[in-house]
Amino acid sequence: METAIVVRSGRNDTAVRLKSARKRTASSRQWIERQLNDPYVREAKDKGYRSRAAFKLLELDAKFRFLRKGARVLDLGAAPGGWSQVARARIGENGIVVAVDVLATEPIAGVTAIEADLLEPETLAQIKAALAGPADIVLSDMAAPTTGHRATDHLRTLALFEAALDAAEDILKPGGTFVGKVFQGGASGPLLARLKRDFSSVRHVKPPASRKESVELYLVATGYRGGADTEHRKQGSERGSDP
Repeated sequence: METAIVVRSGRNDTAVRLKSARKRTASSRQWIERQLNDPYVREAKDKGYRSRAAFKLLELDAKFRFLRKGARVLDLGAAPGGWSQVARARIGENGIVVAVDVLATEPIAGVTAIEADLLEPETLAQIKAALAGPADIVLSDMAAPTTGHRATDHLRTLALFEAALDAAEDILKPGGTFVGKVFQGGASGPLLARLKRDFSSVRHVKPPASRKESVELYLVATGYRGGADTEHRKQGSERGSDP
C-alpha cells in the first residue's frame, strides 16, 4: 500500500514524499509528489480555482492590467477553466467571457463555454456570436501534447499560438490585448515581426507561477492597431504575393 511521508525540510516547511509502491512508476510518484508540494496547487484548492494556472493569469494581469471591468474576453484552450474564472471575477458582471476548448469545460457562472476546435472553420462564427461584439482581450493557454522532444513541442505549440493570433486579429477591437503561450525561444522571427507591426507593445514574460523547470513563456501584446489599416496591410500583402 502506498503511503505519504512528511519530511521537515526547514523552518515550518514540510515536504511530502510517497513511499514506493509497486503499481506506480517512478515518474508517476514524482508527479504526485510535485503536486502535493506545490504551493500554487494548494492555494488554488483553497481559493476554489480549477487549476494552478489561474495564478499565471493573475500575475500577468497584475503586471499589465488588461482585465478591465466590462471587457469582452475570449479564453482559448480554456479547460478546465482556471483562466476563465479569473477573467470572470476581474471584468465583473457587465463583461463577457467566452471559453473555448476541444475538451468539455464544466459550467462556470457567467461564462459561455464552447466545446470546439479553433482550427475548424465554423468555430470562429460561434465565437463571434457568443461575444456579441469585438473582443477587448484574447487569451490563449493552448499547448500541444508534449512529445518529450523540445524542438518538436515548441513548433507544435507555436502553430497553435499562430492560430490563436489569427483569431485575435479577426476578433480584437483597436487597442485590444492578446496573451498567448509559447515555449522557450519565444515567437519566431516572422511571427514576432507581425506582432510588432500589429500591436504597440510586445513582451515575453515568464510569470512566477510557471514552474522553474517549465520552458513555457507568455507573449503579451497590447495596443492592437486593428481596424481598416490592418485590413489594408493584409490585402496589400496578398496582392504582393500574387504571381
